[in-house]
Amino acid sequence: MIPSVLPTYARAPLTFVSGEGSWLVDADNRRYLDMGGGIAVNVLGHAHPELVSVLQDQATQLWHTSNLYNIPNQQALADRLVEHTFADTVFVTNSGTESMECCVKMARKYHVENGNPERVNIITFEGSFHGRSLGMISAAGAEKLTKGFGPLLPGFVHLKLGDLADVAAAIDETTAAIMVEPVQGEGGIIPLPDDYMQGLRKLCDDNGLLLILDEIQCGMGRTGKLFAHEWAGITPDIMGIAKGIGGGFPLGACLATEVAAKGMVAGSHGSTYGGNPLACAVGSKVMDIVATPEFLGEVSAKAGRLRQRLEGLVASHPKVFVTVRGSGLMLGIECKVTNMDVVKAGYDEKILTVPGGANVVRLLPPLNISNDDIDEAVARLDQAATAIEATL
Repeated sequence: MIPSVLPTYARAPLTFVSGEGSWLVDADNRRYLDMGGGIAVNVLGHAHPELVSVLQDQATQLWHTSNLYNIPNQQALADRLVEHTFADTVFVTNSGTESMECCVKMARKYHVENGNPERVNIITFEGSFHGRSLGMISAAGAEKLTKGFGPLLPGFVHLKLGDLADVAAAIDETTAAIMVEPVQGEGGIIPLPDDYMQGLRKLCDDNGLLLILDEIQCGMGRTGKLFAHEWAGITPDIMGIAKGIGGGFPLGACLATEVAAKGMVAGSHGSTYGGNPLACAVGSKVMDIVATPEFLGEVSAKAGRLRQRLEGLVASHPKVFVTVRGSGLMLGIECKVTNMDVVKAGYDEKILTVPGGANVVRLLPPLNISNDDIDEAVARLDQAATAIEATL
């Protein structure tokens, strides 16, 4: 008999009932060090007092009105995002998938408005992940996402990462945009080199295309900049964000320049819940905390500490681990054993990590994780690796 919750997740045998900071507590009152952060969502940890306060305050006033009316909290969040980014305008969503769908619609509408309706194709890359809607699995194209869900939506051209000449050769009169993650997350924590990002920007400029960035996982301070593309010294035309912007509350956004958004007029897009007062109150508070030089400086310092210790961990366990890669507090450990062996061994040591592509274990902790918790995390991973070695 099928369970009441559709069985689409291979869930770990863990049930958490509370959390504080970098820690979760299960139903048996056991404490787990959370180095997954809800898959890069809980940027300020669990039950952050300022987020709790703003959510409780808003909950006593107003939850939902729909976008038929002005929403002050939505305006405040959009203003903060415009102030701190390349963007001139923002569409607020509930999730990353919705943000990326908006990005694609906006890019195609831009070319229609410019008299080029044939420009519909979006260049994307192998290993990418942009969400689970039919449109976004079509964008990624990987069999593990698309098998059994055909026919897929047309309009996406899938290329291998790494060769700008391949991208240039794929551009023709039907190309509308290039869409890419500055750091692939689900694909295995793969940071794109600065010169590659700069090359994609130049190809878009030279060919009248829009550059769409997916910073759902790598954005909101995760790499030590507010958004990862800042390291390459470029800006996109359109960008999808989610995860960290809500600090655990469902929230996303599509950010764009005024030029890129020229076709998005009344009636061209919408959302019932997107930009509701509750979500936007939390998002604005997250921005208040994360989008400061002091906070981002601390992220970089903690990232250096974690990476240094992980490099030592890998060197100590060559039968278990291969290498460390990533950026900021978005790090991956490539494994010699199966990555799920490491994740499961972590459960025994009361530490939570996230599996990813390319046999990688992802570490996506809260951005305000303490130095003591960083050291404790590496100690527990060391114990997990030692336990695995005993079985080899």
